[in-house]
Amino acid sequence: MNPIQAARAAGQQIWLDNLSRSLINKGLLARHIENGVAGVTTNPAIFHKAIAEGQDYRPALDAMRSENLTAEQRYERLVIEDVQRACDAMRPVFDASQGDAGYVSLEVSPALADDEAGTVAAARRLAAAVARDNLLVKIPATAAGVRAIETLIGEGLKLNVTLMFSLAHVDAVAGAYQRGLERLAASGANISHVRSVASVFLSRWDSLVDTLLDDIGTPEALALRGKAGVALARQAYQRYLARFHGAGFAALAARGGRPQSMLWASTGTKNAAYSDLMYVEPLVGPETVNTLPDATLAAFADHGKVSGNQVAQDAEAAAAHIAALAALGLDMNALGERLQSEGLAQFATAFGKLLELTA
Repeated sequence: MNPIQAARAAGQQIWLDNLSRSLINKGLLARHIENGVAGVTTNPAIFHKAIAEGQDYRPALDAMRSENLTAEQRYERLVIEDVQRACDAMRPVFDASQGDAGYVSLEVSPALADDEAGTVAAARRLAAAVARDNLLVKIPATAAGVRAIETLIGEGLKLNVTLMFSLAHVDAVAGAYQRGLERLAASGANISHVRSVASVFLSRWDSLVDTLLDDIGTPEALALRGKAGVALARQAYQRYLARFHGAGFAALAARGGRPQSMLWASTGTKNAAYSDLMYVEPLVGPETVNTLPDATLAAFADHGKVSGNQVAQDAEAAAAHIAALAALGLDMNALGERLQSEGLAQFATAFGKLLELTA
């Protein structure tokens, strides 16, 4: 059993945080699936890199030049084909898991981050265009996005909620998911097919918090470096357990409602002084997903260690760590809003560059 399969045996799905036409055409995605990878996530930066650096898209782009399409329509046509093919490759995983695994994510335009109605319309349109049961439409955990979640889950769509950086985001998103599922159940619909993941970004936390702790410079502050991301994830997991395995979700669970799984995102280590698996090994646990970029996936496959349910360990220590940061003046919710704004800006920049490629 390789580490990816061992994580699955411990209850965690490992997904690939990458997709390109080359990855599919060369059989690399199929090889990942054979090794136990159970899903795929994408974002504008991933597709920008794929289209900018590869020649696989050139024939399709050239063929579209004669059509009266916008740059965004050309982009969507390219990536929808990739996502459809990835969904088809993942379909056996989806079927074997009875719809728990085997998903591919496709994000709505970052320009819609503060547009509730636009997000809802785009999610419906992308879901219809891809037309695969194992698609997750990806929307950000902004205030507008949270409102859209309730509407879309209430219609039975499947979602990956992205750019979550705080426990306030975790609570808001989980609440919207539950309300949407309750709305769908009240309509008499079958709710058992609805699937959602809530993506908490981790490495950016330590990049920011370490800088702030270095600025403080006291021994107490410096001792807290490199631990914020894992502490946040462990606290988020406790919130997940309390909500989705508590009395408040019991009626939905009895009707087949699925919990909204925690997904660990931004899991590539940015500081070379830290372990290359610092956001992987400590966060293995039941009913979770970890999406890994290529280098982190290769590292985990090569030397990853799985020791059962680690994400549920040291919950009190995680809470104490966050409290210690707060005592130094680091407001995790306020910093979470800052990180979300920065993440949105980065995705918007990447999306703008994407449209330049397809113009």
